Amino acid sequence: MKAIRTGATPSTLDALVFCDVDGPPEPAAGEITVALKATSLNYHDYAVVTGMIPSQQGRIPMSDGAGVVTAVGDGVTEFSVGDPVVSTFFPDWLDGAPPKTGFTRVPGDGIDGYAREAVTAPASSFTRVPKSYSHAEAATLTCAGLTAWRALFVDNSVKPGDTVLVQGSGGVSVFALQFAKAAGATVIATSSSGEKLERLRDLGADHLINYREVEEWGAKAHELTGAYGVDCVVEVGGAGTLGQSMVAACVGGHVALIGVLAGFAGPVQTGLLMAKNLRVQGLTVGSRRHQLDMIAGIDANGIRPEISDNFPLERLAAAFRHQESGAHFGKIAVEI
Repeated sequence: MKAIRTGATPSTLDALVFCDVDGPPEPAAGEITVALKATSLNYHDYAVVTGMIPSQQGRIPMSDGAGVVTAVGDGVTEFSVGDPVVSTFFPDWLDGAPPKTGFTRVPGDGIDGYAREAVTAPASSFTRVPKSYSHAEAATLTCAGLTAWRALFVDNSVKPGDTVLVQGSGGVSVFALQFAKAAGATVIATSSSGEKLERLRDLGADHLINYREVEEWGAKAHELTGAYGVDCVVEVGGAGTLGQSMVAACVGGHVALIGVLAGFAGPVQTGLLMAKNLRVQGLTVGSRRHQLDMIAGIDANGIRPEISDNFPLERLAAAFRHQESGAHFGKIAVEI
């Protein structure tokens, strides 16, 4: 079967190899075989294939995988042949507290991922998909969708009347906007692109801030709440934007620290952190239980992901270069 492997260490996009690999084995007890149909790009995947995150040479990348069950092992009752399924980010984190193994078992990082045509894995490494979702739509949920869900509803309890701030128009931020609006929250969205801000408005954003035009966008967001402050900030920038997020937040507010797009390390305004009694919490995706809850929420509200671009598997490097350009909106899907 066909797959993509990383090349020499440190890896680069030019070193990605489209190649033949052995097909998956027959499923053992508790396992299923899935014919993979789609994956989607995340910053974590980009970090692996470009060598920012050290990984094994020859690794099959991509943490997201959606497809159709083609065989089931003994004892599997949750799935049948023909069922559409989507992978989980942490195959060993089924419920409860995050696993202490970290990324050592994350597909596409610690173990081979889903940039291939088929895989055999424990049935618990997959869940059902939302009703009527395409494979590409389902593949957006594993990392980006679940990260947004956890930020709003697991580590927080966003409710009608709350205000949520989302940064930019990447996959996590767009999902957070959609989920927050479904929960009845007011959403403030930031971007450097006027065109993308209008698209965010079309998805329901109540207030828009162009952060290139408004340097102190944290203060502007705080002002837009009537000087109360934002209840939840979905922080994807990291060190470069955390200060503004803290300014935007209300007393007792929650800053969900998800990404490092604007820096891995930097100073922290500890005085502001204490004065506002802020809760700044790092998070990485979520558990299988969280994913099932998210899918139930999606089914109840009819939410569909925003996919701006589609690439075939053999053009995975081109898909990542498109991600580098920042021209996408929401998610970039890869069809297998």
